[in-house]
Amino acid sequence: MVVNSDLIRYAEASPDTVITLVTGDKIVVTESTRELIERVIAFRSRLLQTAFPEGMVGGNPTGPIAATTASAAQTTAATRPQANPQLDQAESRRRRTRETD
Repeated sequence: MVVNSDLIRYAEASPDTVITLVTGDKIVVTESTRELIERVIAFRSRLLQTAFPEGMVGGNPTGPIAATTASAAQTTAATRPQANPQLDQAESRRRRTRETD
């Protein structure tokens, strides 16, 4: 059986290793929690080596994927509206008033 490591919420040893997924499902496995962690780290390491074969430069991935991701993050941060509780409350009151009319 193969478990998607992105779905693991946590793993506990009691005395068997029980993996709890984000869905709430539980899976009992024969591997220890230490071995489970080592396998997840090895898998993610292989995944990143495949995604970024040139490696990391200065702690940042190189290549067009990294540039696109960085530019998308900057655009999102720049265009995201700032929270304003007073405006939010006024808008909420306006909507409630409109719904009751």
